[in-house]
Amino acid sequence: MNKAKKVVIIGGVAAGASSAARLRRLDETAKILILERGKYVSYANCGLPYHIGGIISDRNDLIVTKPEKFSDWFNIEVRVSSEVLSIDRANKRVLVRNESGEYFEDYDKLVIATGARPFSPKTDGDDNGKIRHLWTMSDMDNIISSLKGGSAKVTIVGGGFIGLETAENLRHRGVDVTLIQRSGHVLPVFDEEMARPLTDELKALGVNVLLGRVVKRYENAEDGIAAVLDDGTRIFSDIVISSTGIKPNSKLASDAGLECSKDGFIKVDAHMKTSDENIYAAGDVVEISEPIFNSRTHIPLAGPANKQGRIVADNIAGIKSTYKGTYGASVIKLGKYTAGSVGMTEKRLKSAGKKYRKIYTHPSSSASYYPEAARMDIKLIFADDGTIYGAQIIGEKGVDKRIDTIAQAMFNGLKADRLGDLELSYAPPFSSAKDPVNYLGYVASNVLSGKSDPVYAAEIPDGAIILDVRETSEVSNGKIPNSVNIPLGQLRNRLSELDKTRLVVASCQVGLRGYLAERILKQNGFNAANLSGGYLTWKAVNLK
Repeated sequence: MNKAKKVVIIGGVAAGASSAARLRRLDETAKILILERGKYVSYANCGLPYHIGGIISDRNDLIVTKPEKFSDWFNIEVRVSSEVLSIDRANKRVLVRNESGEYFEDYDKLVIATGARPFSPKTDGDDNGKIRHLWTMSDMDNIISSLKGGSAKVTIVGGGFIGLETAENLRHRGVDVTLIQRSGHVLPVFDEEMARPLTDELKALGVNVLLGRVVKRYENAEDGIAAVLDDGTRIFSDIVISSTGIKPNSKLASDAGLECSKDGFIKVDAHMKTSDENIYAAGDVVEISEPIFNSRTHIPLAGPANKQGRIVADNIAGIKSTYKGTYGASVIKLGKYTAGSVGMTEKRLKSAGKKYRKIYTHPSSSASYYPEAARMDIKLIFADDGTIYGAQIIGEKGVDKRIDTIAQAMFNGLKADRLGDLELSYAPPFSSAKDPVNYLGYVASNVLSGKSDPVYAAEIPDGAIILDVRETSEVSNGKIPNSVNIPLGQLRNRLSELDKTRLVVASCQVGLRGYLAERILKQNGFNAANLSGGYLTWKAVNLK
């Protein structure tokens, strides 16, 4: 009788737990063991901020599957508080330490799903006991226990996903929050002009937001801690929550001689196999494929981690599954807004020296006549051949399904102009007959075919005539300096007022009337362009 395959999985959260459960569904005979150094397995770490804020009231709701359930449902052994100290590849065994001591555990196949850990730049005083992270259940409990009393103050350093969600949820508790962000805007997966509404919303929630500021050192303060900024400002709080980035938990792998990237992420092939044929890796600890430019990257998101865990299980079970890379589709709730992004930002493309095109639109989440329809701000970035490089959307409704639609178009290789061909469901409460994603495709098609030449708010050419085709009543509420106002309905009869020797940049509120004006002008012999996104985008870029 053949000996059952023994699979040891290091790490029992997203990638590790999904790998174990999938493998059991595929192979009833395998011996599966999860070794987790923490106290919990299979918990929803993305939900941690929401328990802090009381949105998720029951702490136990964050625990997806307890060790007992793994045993009863899946016949999988889980050992918590069991830290793997080293990997002995030659003898196919790992050294484990638990409360009773150290021991060796052998394996036929090993899965490394050790995830990542919070990382903060070296700062004077960063060993202060008042500095916290939010990464595990224990971290969450620690933060909550530090907030007893009705006048708590917290400083959050870092304006990424965790920093923003934690800031909002602390405000739900009535905590006084200051958020410090090194760059000029929050949420690095967005470009600056697109992220500005999020900063405004943080302030509306009562968060003190400090952009472009750096913590130089931490100092002890009476019953708390003071963060001293680069301009000398001292921010006092009861605790500091550092949310400035992550590092992979890959020391086990590197010490065992497995191939890792220069940033420390474990290198894997398309089957999630490491440089050792008997060892797989998945989740936040691995370097993965970025399909847009066929490069390598790391994207610490729960969705990809779970998919990678399933693919590991498939390959261990003999099913040749491959991971096709990650476009980084993500979404966040902040106050009244939802913000979604996928793919590359303009900033990343510029730093990589890539050529690109971009368009801005401001469509309604549903039919404009339907009650409570809400505006969305959309940025689409694409190549000269229409390859979609990325998208960013912010709005109060309908954002998640639109960013997901664009992500799937990217995954399936659709070009920007093909977004207009997508068949998307329609009813007035949910969309317009021309869905915002379809409309993006129409605008992109006009740009790619040369019917429209976009001009951008930060790059209006010198000497151009800025033609505002909005109604006079709209212009009175704000306009681009030195612009000329000729309402669209009057344009054909007033063309003689414009100089044909100069570029005419048509502008309206959101871009549609500007495009109509551009077409009128071009067909009457003018050199014309359209201000992409209209006055709304111009305000976001220029009125800081």
